[in-house]
Amino acid sequence: MQTLRLAVVPLLFLMIPCPMLRAAVPKVHTVMLGPVKRVPYTPPEATPDNKSEEATTLRIRGLFVDDKQKEWTVGEMHEVTDRSFVIRRALHINDALPGEAARWTWQPGPWLQVDRVTGHILALHLPAYDPDVSNAVWFRDYAAYCGVATTGKGGLVAVVAELGSRKAVVQKVIGPWPMVKPPHPVCAMAKWQRTPMRVTFDLTEGESMTLDVLGSSSFIEEGEDSEQ
Repeated sequence: MQTLRLAVVPLLFLMIPCPMLRAAVPKVHTVMLGPVKRVPYTPPEATPDNKSEEATTLRIRGLFVDDKQKEWTVGEMHEVTDRSFVIRRALHINDALPGEAARWTWQPGPWLQVDRVTGHILALHLPAYDPDVSNAVWFRDYAAYCGVATTGKGGLVAVVAELGSRKAVVQKVIGPWPMVKPPHPVCAMAKWQRTPMRVTFDLTEGESMTLDVLGSSSFIEEGEDSEQ
């Protein structure tokens, strides 16, 4: 008589990769600024009598995402939200004329918006912003600065710009441009007031002007928590 026996068969659990599970776990990015590096710089107002080391030196710092350098920056960062900040870019420009050998120079450039979560870096195109004229002062997600209008009759303009908005929140002509002998700086650093929200512009050679900033809606666009 044949005897039947139960065979014990071990169950094999296969670890099958699941794309949906991988996508659900966002990659954690590390965003940081490197140490300060001093580089030579020729400011627009430099003269033979005003070429001190302090006036002709930029303090730049590398911007790193996941230990990889993405940009050079200059100046202090401004925290916009708990996940994003803005900082000015430093440009290494070839200043050689046609036919000349390369002549590299450092210059302060436009502003960058950096998202700490996604590691995304966005170049900001602020209305009427001129790197040689504009010194942006930030409050919340607003930047106040003197700029140069390139449309219409042009002129030196007081500007309040908000992140994410293509048009200036406030833009008012405050003087002619170009000037025969423009002072440096053309405008003093803007001064913010919280309540009511307003900003004061002081021309280096001229009267001050205070502008109200209406509205409290934010146009900040921050990326999703996705891998970049």
